[in-house]
Amino acid sequence: MNAGSVLGAAPALPLDEAGPYVAGAYIVFLVLILIYVAIMALRLSRFERDLRELDEAVEARKARQEGEEEAS
Repeated sequence: MNAGSVLGAAPALPLDEAGPYVAGAYIVFLVLILIYVAIMALRLSRFERDLRELDEAVEARKARQEGEEEAS
């Protein structure tokens, strides 16, 4: 028995019965996309926070070095 005969023997769902399954599949897909977007937003906010902290550290280091140069 090959794959073609198995697929040919399996009847397709009539449209009136397939509707709830299609709607369910779209809902699951939409939920997965929303979860993905939420995770990416959290990662982006964490990345921006880390970048801001690094920028502040660089500015503080520059100010400290300029203060040491002026004192010399």
